[in-house]
Amino acid sequence: MNKTFLVGHLTKDPDLKYLSNNTAVATFTVAVNRTFTNQSGEREADFINVVVWRKQAENVKKYLSKGSLVGIDGRIQTRNYENQEGKRVYITEVVADNVQFLGPKGQRDNSSSGVSPQDFSGYENQIPPVSTNISDEPFADFGETVELSEDDIAF
Repeated sequence: MNKTFLVGHLTKDPDLKYLSNNTAVATFTVAVNRTFTNQSGEREADFINVVVWRKQAENVKKYLSKGSLVGIDGRIQTRNYENQEGKRVYITEVVADNVQFLGPKGQRDNSSSGVSPQDFSGYENQIPPVSTNISDEPFADFGETVELSEDDIAF
């Protein structure tokens, strides 16, 4: 199975080209934060090349720009070619099946720190309220009580 999901920010504006058969193809790079920090306590990012085809490629070029927050699902693909010096060059990239525009329309966040709360002003009424009735027992209303003995535990 080859399935990839990414959420990150574009590092530059998408590049749109048309092949000889008039098929649109867009390429861009997404910065995806790692889930851990390095020895200095800083969060690093991976820069992942993405390719998207046809109408979705045209939409990416039209609506996204450097700093845009996107969600991508697709697959990892490796291709290779021989360069001018005769060396074999390998390229690994994500071929996007779907690109979701996650930031507000027209968002241009060029900062390296990510999206700030100001970027979402005007969207407060679209977020459903969070219930403040939190019980100490998360399964209190789940159903009947189940009693376990040590004999019921497999280890």
